[in-house]
Amino acid sequence: MSGIYIHIPFCKQACHYCDFHFSTSLQNKNAMLDAILKEIELRKEYFENEINATALVGVPTNKLNQIDTIYFGGGTPSLLSSEEINRIINQLSNYFQIATNAEITLEANPDNLDIQTLKSLKQTPVNRLSIGIQSFYDDDLKLMNRAHSSDMALRCVPDAADAGFAQITIDLIYALPNLSNERWIHNLETAFALPINHLSCYCLTIEPRTALADMVKKNNVVVPDDEQAAQQFQLLVELSANAGFTHYEISNFCRDNKFSKHNSNYWRGEAYLGIGPSAHSYNGVSRQWNVANNNQYIKSINERVVPFTIEMLSPNQHYNEYILTSLRTIWGVELSKLKMFGDQYKDFFLNHIAKKLEEQTVQQHEGVYTLTQKGKLFADKIAADLFI
Repeated sequence: MSGIYIHIPFCKQACHYCDFHFSTSLQNKNAMLDAILKEIELRKEYFENEINATALVGVPTNKLNQIDTIYFGGGTPSLLSSEEINRIINQLSNYFQIATNAEITLEANPDNLDIQTLKSLKQTPVNRLSIGIQSFYDDDLKLMNRAHSSDMALRCVPDAADAGFAQITIDLIYALPNLSNERWIHNLETAFALPINHLSCYCLTIEPRTALADMVKKNNVVVPDDEQAAQQFQLLVELSANAGFTHYEISNFCRDNKFSKHNSNYWRGEAYLGIGPSAHSYNGVSRQWNVANNNQYIKSINERVVPFTIEMLSPNQHYNEYILTSLRTIWGVELSKLKMFGDQYKDFFLNHIAKKLEEQTVQQHEGVYTLTQKGKLFADKIAADLFI
């Protein structure tokens, strides 16, 4: 099955760590929404006659047009009104077959989730909220230039549950400046006490050309070293397990098997279509990404031209991507799937995985290779060592 990602490129203010594409001006919001609706029409045949990457492992290509997930990301999609969200979903329904049980996720910030807004959202097809909390400490939020307070963060999740949302995930960030292990434990314990069934936790990355990178360069803030970041990751793994969460991907945890369908499909090589400026698409044959400029995007779409760059994927790239994404998950790298790439890829993998097995950073069971607890600390390095 396939997924659709909608990029909403607007934010109330710029977080100091963020390098995603967005604008803090809502001046052309209506024009952007009109362009997104037009792009949906222009991309209606994206999945037609394409080979889904998972067709290599037995997924029928006639299921490509059935949309299993819709994901509103950004930016800050919760800046949209319920009416605007409905317009986008209705337009998708005009051109794509949306599964009756499709997972429809909206990223949201606590400052946008008052009780009335939540009640209104519940009247839309959105059935999953992804709330960007990041920390329950006001000084952390101020440092990151988040628009919400800790009180808003604590209040919005129970309010969302009371409004009827049964699927709620929150984001937290560790290895923040001044984030001690004790404060990180408090953040986690606070999250576990909330009515959530999914948790995403990310190690802070200092992205170039962000306000945070400038602060670090000027020594205005001190970021924890790798050892402390590793300690906080290990605390995350241990405490989440004690709280009943399954660690199913390096940064993702869930209760009661409430895996993120959208992200899981990505890690499993399913096809997806990205709508909006800077959005990426993948169909198993090629990868493409829209221009990351709001004005250029709107102008081009109004001329009925989707402004994207495309890259055709080589067999080596297919193999490397499979290794990178699969190894991060509990489903791991399957030897039976590697055989479908060709014997040379299977043999290459077996030759290079032997050392990882000896180092006990990777384990193998019935032809499936997954990271050990030790290996999870070095996931990207291990994958890179297995690339062709």
